[in-house]
Amino acid sequence: MKPKFNRRFVHRAVVGTIFFFAGLAGLAVQGQGQTVLPDAPKPAERSSSFFHRLATYYGEDWSGTLPSSAAPVRRLPASPLDSPPFPNADWSYSGSQEIGAPDTGSYPLMTALNGAKSRTKVYGWVEPSFNLSTSGDSNAPVAYDQFANRVELQQLVVIVERLADTVQTKHWDFGYHLTGIFGTDYYFTTGKGYFSQQLLKFNRQYGADLPAEYVDLYVPKVAKGMDVRVGRFSSIPGIESQWAPGNYIFSHSLVNTFDALTDTGLLATVKLSDRWLVQAGISAGHDVAPWTDDAKASGTACLDYTSGSVKDSLYVCANGINSGKYAYDNIQQYDGTWYHRFSKTWHMATESWFMYERDVPNAAGPLPIETGTYGAVCQPGELRCLAPEYAAVNYLEHEISPSLMMSFRSDFMNDKKGQRTGYAGRYAENTLSLTKWFGSTVEVRPEVRFDRSYDRPAYDKGRTSNQFTFASDLIYRF
Repeated sequence: MKPKFNRRFVHRAVVGTIFFFAGLAGLAVQGQGQTVLPDAPKPAERSSSFFHRLATYYGEDWSGTLPSSAAPVRRLPASPLDSPPFPNADWSYSGSQEIGAPDTGSYPLMTALNGAKSRTKVYGWVEPSFNLSTSGDSNAPVAYDQFANRVELQQLVVIVERLADTVQTKHWDFGYHLTGIFGTDYYFTTGKGYFSQQLLKFNRQYGADLPAEYVDLYVPKVAKGMDVRVGRFSSIPGIESQWAPGNYIFSHSLVNTFDALTDTGLLATVKLSDRWLVQAGISAGHDVAPWTDDAKASGTACLDYTSGSVKDSLYVCANGINSGKYAYDNIQQYDGTWYHRFSKTWHMATESWFMYERDVPNAAGPLPIETGTYGAVCQPGELRCLAPEYAAVNYLEHEISPSLMMSFRSDFMNDKKGQRTGYAGRYAENTLSLTKWFGSTVEVRPEVRFDRSYDRPAYDKGRTSNQFTFASDLIYRF
């Protein structure tokens, strides 16, 4: 079914989102404008005009004359990567603040509002995109540019955030986070029971969501620090993120597209040492609100190891584990991620997962299938069957200059029963991408991508087995 495009809905949603978060920004600045964050950069005095200060920030950022301060103290080994041009300077883990890392975020909006003096920060980005495709209408299962030959608004994101101070070890601290999104990428944040009628009932091309709202409690006296997160947050683990600035490449891998999106629950992260970190938690299951009939008590456990040289990091997780019986997105996920740095300018990131769901209705049978999901290609006569899938992805990354990086991604997935894509079989993709930075606030990420389904036509709504796309996005931070 082709998604409905309602211009009046889009206009109202954009205006409503902007005014809602503008109100939050005003409250945050009014309530915390005089609380100075020790590790925040100290910008020079600006004009009293908000718009002049905002324009000055962008001009100085793009010209390389933005005021800077000494690197803040951190309770971590030296960062293995440069950021920019890479999305992150440290090997990442999910579901927690980076324990021992200072809050170094400096944003145009906050600088213009109050000189970046408050611990509560309001920031975000807008991400338009375009793509040219050999498919006529749909690029699926490619994501997030699933609509073929279009100019789209992928994400308009506004974040209200306060980070706990995890560098100090004397007292507990807290943080909070609220994310609002509008655009086509709401497809990949939607959880059943959270504004989900936009997608599951009306199948709208554009929508809005609040995919992250949580509180962090930092307890310094547990090992080398513990963070307890309670609320709704991105499902762990993974190389990629739903948030555009956190990714190497504009489009997403098969590995990321078809695993879990968000969880609601509690997750504890304990830093045992500079090398070892453990996580354990409980959630309502993947991509569902706790008050829905599909919610199931689900366990998560992860182990993260970083080598003494900081050249390698291994992160393994069992995520969303319960009985595995069929429900909305009730996939049982076992995931491993490995980062390796070859040199200062070359590194790679590899991820693999195995997932399954039990008693999935036969796609050709009489049993009802959850809206927004697919049934399984079971044996003839079976009403239900086990639906397993496995996948792996590798990123090879090269820093060409402090403002330019190159990425090459290879990706494979076997959707054995078609329960994730709708077409049972093996898939592969290869993508070559460049990322160009303008200061620290603007990125452009052109890419060329080739996808293939080996066992049956799965692209352009089942009409072809091969697909070429050329695409690019632009990320503009505020």
